[in-house]
Amino acid sequence: MVKQKTAYKIKNRSVSSRILTGLNSVVLLFATLLCLFPILNIFATSLSSQAAVSANRVTFFPVEFTLASYQTVLHRAAFWSAAWISVKRVIVGIIINVVITVMMAYPLSRSVNEFPMRRVYVGILMVAMVFDGGLVPNYLLVHSLHIFDTIWALVLPCSVKIFYVILMMNFIKQLPGTMLEAAKVDGADHITVLTRIVLPVSKPVLATVTLFCFIDHWNAWFDGKIYNNNSANYPLQTYLQAMLSNADNTLVSDSIQNMLTNTQTLEAAQMFLTLLPLLVIYPFLQKYFVKGITVGAVKG
Repeated sequence: MVKQKTAYKIKNRSVSSRILTGLNSVVLLFATLLCLFPILNIFATSLSSQAAVSANRVTFFPVEFTLASYQTVLHRAAFWSAAWISVKRVIVGIIINVVITVMMAYPLSRSVNEFPMRRVYVGILMVAMVFDGGLVPNYLLVHSLHIFDTIWALVLPCSVKIFYVILMMNFIKQLPGTMLEAAKVDGADHITVLTRIVLPVSKPVLATVTLFCFIDHWNAWFDGKIYNNNSANYPLQTYLQAMLSNADNTLVSDSIQNMLTNTQTLEAAQMFLTLLPLLVIYPFLQKYFVKGITVGAVKG
């Protein structure tokens, strides 16, 4: 009798879990399609003719296929100049972000016996993460440093991300203490422990932080707008925002009169090219991303 009740409960639980799994799959599929449809629409628009786009006949597949928009973008100097500025920003910004994050996270991951002021500094970081200085103080700081219209105005104000520091600090804290103690017994100093032991086993969280920093720098547009007086110094996202809002006619004047393209197809081609690096990089870092974000966020 007991075995029959147990078998019945297991069977019901199995049916319930299958139903729940099915519902989760439907919800995730729906969310995936919601994210995928806008990308498909932009891609289809960029490959469609001016007449098809003007008549609103483009959905998720190209209508009257043409590469005219991409040919126009290939000859558009302003787009590639902005793209090069974004590439430089990403490279310099990631290096600064990762180096500072590691240098802050390692000492904060040590015990109170090794670093007596640890709790004080962690508390300061928590306050700084919740309460930001604001736009005006940041603007005045950049102005006082005389770095307007330079790459440093785009990377220095956001060189320290408190969330990334805490994420990496928690990841390092969960590493086996015996491994670090053994290295110290063998005469290794903190620099050696960090570079030869901690960093090699911290690839998941390093990949996660690198991915986050890449997205932050690549997608940022507002700071490029307020810290640059010359539109020639705009990063790619700021350039696209100005073009889409027609805020700067100098950015949209060239090539718009081309008979094979219109503003909408040209904008779609540039937006898809801007999105392409994210679509390419994500798959390579995905295997590290999940482990890094979960392990780094568990231990406080």
